[in-house]
Amino acid sequence: MKEVLQIIEFKASKLHTEYLSHTNEWSPIIGRKYTLTHSDTTGDLFLTIGNHYNLAAINLKIRDEVVAEWIRNGKQFIFIGKVYISGGEFDEYSSKQRFLIFQNELKLALTAIFYGDRIFFRYHPELLSSSVYILFKSIYPQFNQILYYGTPQQYLNSIPFQDIH
Repeated sequence: MKEVLQIIEFKASKLHTEYLSHTNEWSPIIGRKYTLTHSDTTGDLFLTIGNHYNLAAINLKIRDEVVAEWIRNGKQFIFIGKVYISGGEFDEYSSKQRFLIFQNELKLALTAIFYGDRIFFRYHPELLSSSVYILFKSIYPQFNQILYYGTPQQYLNSIPFQDIH
């Protein structure tokens, strides 16, 4: 697994966060799921935090969402995200393009997720140093990978101070 981090500009004003029932700014940890989608037209990002993924927000033709959750690994928590590359509907070339685009955009996506749930980290600061992994799901072995993406703290540290509050 290799580390992948790069600089892409995050604009807090473009992020819209919604909590589903049974989920709030402080709980739960186990079962806390994130669905991040976006508008190609406006550039707005839409983050749903809940005890299930917001399947209604996912465009099943495009499949450009990022879903993620906290899981326990022994005594620690790990943040696992998933992106869909191809289940056979995209050829190998298109799958490679999707893989590269997701790799390019994940810094922005993860920054949006962690920023959108920043109050949660005030209640659970121990999670700031958790490992972040992204599972790229594809029928093509070269794109079916798990990559390390740092820690939530790295993403929150990349946001200018005036945008954090």
